[in-house]
Amino acid sequence: MAFPYLEAVIGFMILMYIFESYLDVRQHAAHKLPTLPKPLVGVISQEKFEKSRSYSLDKSYFHFVHEFVTIVMDSSILYFRILPWFWKRSGEFLLYLGLNAENEIFHTLSFLAGVMVWSQITDLPFSLYSTFVIEARHGFNKQTMWLFFRDMIKGIALAIVIGPPIVAAIIVIVQKGGPYLAIYLWGFMLILSLVMMTIYPVLIAPLFNKFTQLPQGELRLKIENLASSLKFPLKKLFVVDGSTRSSHSNAYMYGFFKNKRIVLYDTLIQQCKNDEEIVAVIAHELGHWKLNHTMYSFIAVQILTFLQFGGYTLVRNSKDLFQSFGFDTQPVLIGLIIFQHTVIPLQHLVSFGLNLVSRAFEFQADAFAKKLGYAEPLRAGLVKLQEENLSAMNTDPWYSAYHYSHPPLVERLAAIDASDKKTE
Repeated sequence: MAFPYLEAVIGFMILMYIFESYLDVRQHAAHKLPTLPKPLVGVISQEKFEKSRSYSLDKSYFHFVHEFVTIVMDSSILYFRILPWFWKRSGEFLLYLGLNAENEIFHTLSFLAGVMVWSQITDLPFSLYSTFVIEARHGFNKQTMWLFFRDMIKGIALAIVIGPPIVAAIIVIVQKGGPYLAIYLWGFMLILSLVMMTIYPVLIAPLFNKFTQLPQGELRLKIENLASSLKFPLKKLFVVDGSTRSSHSNAYMYGFFKNKRIVLYDTLIQQCKNDEEIVAVIAHELGHWKLNHTMYSFIAVQILTFLQFGGYTLVRNSKDLFQSFGFDTQPVLIGLIIFQHTVIPLQHLVSFGLNLVSRAFEFQADAFAKKLGYAEPLRAGLVKLQEENLSAMNTDPWYSAYHYSHPPLVERLAAIDASDKKTE
């Protein structure tokens, strides 16, 4: 008797939904707490706390609905074998167009086109409600309906242009990879990720946002001096018009080798009281670079990617696995989809482990900025970001341990204060 792969996958999906819903309930209860955590009393204003609490509760209620709909849809698609049915219909569509349905590349692209249409239709109501109801209600949304749909159309157009060559290459590699398939797939994905990391900020991101050079002035001089003191090869310093879509704020850096760039959201510049707070945030980001966090994360992702492809090569020819999901053929893309479903338990464990490492990196980057003399402005900057983004003030320890890639504000401030005391 064949192993019931499909039933096992659905069963684990439901178990994970129950577990994560339990964590969501715990976090929802934390959002309802009427008072600030003791370390934040006198640090965060009561007005900001009430706004943050209301925002967090609204997002929490929305999350419950969205996750319930998602698990029902995903489980139903698998249980009622919608995927094999849709695969056959996509082949029939090719015949209707006069194309060869036996060509796996054409068949796969037809299937993915249908999946993209379906996902856009099912995701659109949630995206609209999140953006134009929740985000707007709490003063974050700055998008017009036209800008929202324009971004969506641009995203679809990019998928149509970039997707087919990538899909075709993966199919050819799997068909001809032989015993070294895992190495070839990993090598292709490595090159693809490097190419995308190179062209995204230069060619793709400007399609959605406007990037301008940070004007000459005290802020620019301080950031350039900080970068120079750390021997960070800063080539360009940009401001991005994040305020055209949201009042949330952020900062990030990117680039290879001697061609590094820093990007500040215009909302970050507007929200921080003084330049020192912004420079402290940049010092934190440069800490990630100086401590090689980005490199370590990249290496970890590459190792995990290689292991995943190695696992895929072991199961891709399993007829029982494909038949359990309702397929009488073994298309490359379907094999990858099925494999991703079968390793869901490992993916959750890996995600949890990566979050633990990420939180450790955040503490280290904070400590790095503190050693540079930015303890107080970093503290003020973190508080300002927490306030202006209306981030959750009360967090459940189980929920944050499982989901958060960044430590809660209370923990970060405690770590900065503790390092201060040790210095004293």
